[in-house]
Amino acid sequence: MASIGIEYSMHNVNKREKSSKEKYYNIRRAIIILGIFLILLLLSALYLGMVSARQMKEIIHGDFNSQQLVLARYAAHRIEDSLNFINRELTLLRFSPSIQYLEVSWASRMNTTLSGIKDDGVIDIRLIDKKGETAYLVDSLGTSRIIKGDFQYTEYYKWALKKENKNKIYIGEIKKDNEQYSGKLVMNLATPIYEESIDEAHPMPTGRFSGVLLLTVDATHLVRNVVKDIKSGKTGYAWAIDNKGVFIYHPKKEFIGEDSFNARAMLNPEISYDKINMIQKENMLKGREGTGWYISGSYGNTETEMKKLIAYAPVYLMQGKGNIWSIAVVAPMSEVEGPIHFIYIRQFYIQGVIIFVIVLGSIYVINFERRWARTLEEEVTKKTEDLKKSLEKLEKSEEKYRTLVESAEDLIYTIDEKGNYLSMNRYAARFFGGNSEDLVGKNIYDFFSNESAELQMGFIRQVFNTGKNVNVKYLVKVGEKEYWLTSNFAGIKNENDKTFAVLGISRDITERKKIEDEQMYNTEKLASLGKLTATVAHEINNPLSIILGFTDSLLEKVEAGTKEYEILKVVERQGINCKKIVENLLGFARYRDKTEYCADVNECLDNVISVVENLLVSKKINTDINITEDLPRVRGDSGHLQQVFMNLITNAVSAMDGGGVLTISTRLNEHDKMVEIIFKDTGHGIKKEFRDKIFDPFFTTKKVGEGTGLGLSVCKGIVTRYGGELTFETISEEEDKERKGTTFTVSLPIVPLEVEKCYGQT
Repeated sequence: MASIGIEYSMHNVNKREKSSKEKYYNIRRAIIILGIFLILLLLSALYLGMVSARQMKEIIHGDFNSQQLVLARYAAHRIEDSLNFINRELTLLRFSPSIQYLEVSWASRMNTTLSGIKDDGVIDIRLIDKKGETAYLVDSLGTSRIIKGDFQYTEYYKWALKKENKNKIYIGEIKKDNEQYSGKLVMNLATPIYEESIDEAHPMPTGRFSGVLLLTVDATHLVRNVVKDIKSGKTGYAWAIDNKGVFIYHPKKEFIGEDSFNARAMLNPEISYDKINMIQKENMLKGREGTGWYISGSYGNTETEMKKLIAYAPVYLMQGKGNIWSIAVVAPMSEVEGPIHFIYIRQFYIQGVIIFVIVLGSIYVINFERRWARTLEEEVTKKTEDLKKSLEKLEKSEEKYRTLVESAEDLIYTIDEKGNYLSMNRYAARFFGGNSEDLVGKNIYDFFSNESAELQMGFIRQVFNTGKNVNVKYLVKVGEKEYWLTSNFAGIKNENDKTFAVLGISRDITERKKIEDEQMYNTEKLASLGKLTATVAHEINNPLSIILGFTDSLLEKVEAGTKEYEILKVVERQGINCKKIVENLLGFARYRDKTEYCADVNECLDNVISVVENLLVSKKINTDINITEDLPRVRGDSGHLQQVFMNLITNAVSAMDGGGVLTISTRLNEHDKMVEIIFKDTGHGIKKEFRDKIFDPFFTTKKVGEGTGLGLSVCKGIVTRYGGELTFETISEEEDKERKGTTFTVSLPIVPLEVEKCYGQT
């Protein structure tokens, strides 16, 4: 294995000497070519920069318009939300008995609704009676009055009389010249009213038509609330038109209420507005959203021709896409192009400076190359000597590596794609019954059975095919013996990154596998014993119930205070004790359907102690229970914690052969926010040489068949899973016979109060 690395290193030394001489003749020519290439590249960059500037402007315009489109959509959705809110309030008001039956409280009820929607532009609420001759009105000042008129001839009243419009909402056209609200753009929202609600005065609704509920909305106020604060860029703004192209809102107040196709031309007739008129006609008035640009005749308070970027989005009213407004967000194109133009001018200057610096740098490099050429031969020689010294160090390092490999207690070997061994250490040679010099060159089929050899060749081919390491545990047969091996196969690659051999490191785990199998058998045996215990306990429970039933029946027939009565009470008391023991055994052995994450430590301890109480008495073990009341709940499943407590108590019992004292206590560690459960015994303690291993799986000091070695390992795993700690202190019998014993402490984190409340509710 070491010779492979040395030959490869020698090859590299010779190769580097040759390449260094070639570099001398190529560097000067490469520098000149590189300089010319860079100059041509920068000149090309200047030209491409001018071309890409135009493309970049288009990209920036698109990105900026995308941002404006987001603003337009946002404004459109806000206006739709406001209209939906007004419609909901109108619908709720329609169902009020005060409105349907024109009760005395009609004005108060309408005032309540108006106070909630007047900020959205609602000016007044009117209730038109069923004849269409009287209007009951409440305005935004809270004033109520009754108006007479021929309302039956209005468009909204005729619409409301049609039965198919029941439960629908009428949305009228925006009108500018309104008799009552002059100078405002108002529209009507109306809905028919039927006598359908129930109150004390009208327990039986007639379902008859009772009138029309009408809202008057200031459309400009409604839109202005949403779009007035929209700013796009530095000076961009938003405006809105209705389905006829009339400005609902515009920063220029003189535009509001005017036809958008004519208003701009009236301000500056010398400019062609065909672009924006086409956008409005073909897209905005048809409910489409999009982006573009157009020529405007104003910039703030300045009247001047300029290009503007525009993004627009539709506002859908309640009656579908036939009644549509449109929101536009616009900004001067110069605000976007100005910074880009400055950046490109600066870039052109920088590129010119770079060309000048490259020319000067090329002259300097050529002069420097001439001086460097004189010392190149000396450097090559020095590098060669350094490489040879490195090679010597490599040989020493590989010698150390060889010693390490030969001293290892694992099978270490290299093997080619055909299964021929290229090398192996002494341990591998002893495993096969020979020495490495004689065994190298033989094939894997010479040592293993055909099945075992083919299995390992499969792993080796996998490394050659994928280039990835393979870690496996498997059974092999060498001669007449069977061995369990755990192996790692890794590819050895050449300078072309191609795998030419596989390094194998195998460990004989035959003895450990036997121990694991025995422990697994014991574990399964204990599981079966647990199920059997639960079955026996259940069977005992039935006759106990019969005994207690007959005892209770006899107690009713025997006079209290007699000897027979006292005997029956003893039978009853002992029967109840037996029943409790059986129930505790069933509860402890029962499988839980789900895992809890919040447990009462004291309750878990009580359940476990009630199960082992008779065991402690029979083993002559006295108990000292010190329970702290009102402890907070801890993280953990009650079944898992009972398993931990049961294991710790049974271990303590085993340690006190011949009797002793078991102290169990609980307490709150407020500093660490933990609840601690302490189990202290007066047993023989744990010897020093065993203390680092007691939590290892399958480690036990008990005789074969008396323990599995899994108890403490499982306990620690359960406690750690819930964020707790399991620690111990011990004094062995050899150290101090008077103070001997072991103390195990289970520390569990407190559950936060809000989680504990949630647990209590569930």
